[in-house]
Amino acid sequence: MNTTNHWIDTLPGDLRQLARDWLAAQPLPPEHALRLWQRLRIEWSYNSNHIEGNTLTYGETLLLLIHGRTRGEHLLREYEEMRGHDVAIELVRSLAREDRPLGEGDLRDLNRIVLKEGFWRVAQTPGGEPTRKWIEPGRYKSQPNHVITATGELFHFATPQETPARMADLVHWLRGEMQTPTLALPTLLARLHHDFIRVHPFDDGNGRVVRLLLNFVLLRAGLLPLVVKSRDRRRYLETIALADAGDLAPLAEFFAEALRWSLRLGLDATTSLIELQSGGE
Repeated sequence: MNTTNHWIDTLPGDLRQLARDWLAAQPLPPEHALRLWQRLRIEWSYNSNHIEGNTLTYGETLLLLIHGRTRGEHLLREYEEMRGHDVAIELVRSLAREDRPLGEGDLRDLNRIVLKEGFWRVAQTPGGEPTRKWIEPGRYKSQPNHVITATGELFHFATPQETPARMADLVHWLRGEMQTPTLALPTLLARLHHDFIRVHPFDDGNGRVVRLLLNFVLLRAGLLPLVVKSRDRRRYLETIALADAGDLAPLAEFFAEALRWSLRLGLDATTSLIELQSGGE
């Protein structure tokens, strides 16, 4: 089965046509391809980190990643997060070009690169008491992690003991789905995101890693990476909550819309140079 053709055929009408037009337009003129990729990597790194609380502006991200210069008064860690995420993007591109299935080691590498080095983070005990937690990049969690929901309830992810087996199952499922697809592409992305986040395998960086993982799938299919915009963070979290309640459709549609934006940007690059500067969020 031609996986790419299958997935293209499962996209909703207008998105299916955009994907077909994008594939038909390959290869782009080198200068156009370079500018497109520069714009996508800036958008991807800025938004994915901004969702997680990084305070660099879009312009500061562009200055750092394209020109290697810093501006503004931010924590050193925030600059390092941007640089690390940019390196992780290049690893995802490399993995997507390789003729081998993705492994758990690749996911741990992505987490290691995104977080760069260990650090102490303020945390809470299950009883609500303040504490500190050591974050070790590239390793599955050794302590329980949880989140307080908007309603004030404590939501527990997979335990440290469950995590290795759950991640092995997730990677095995993804390999099978990429070889012999059974799901529409937006639904696959939604399920992959949902299953990964329900495990929450790392002490930090889970959101950035799962968004890198989604884009590995898209790049392997010959498409463009989607960008979850930080301005859409509230809706993004709402669709994740609906997925937790058993309805993957809103999350799948959210990812389809994000892919639609990327493909339109890509098609613009077939005829003209893409501007690096944007409205940021």
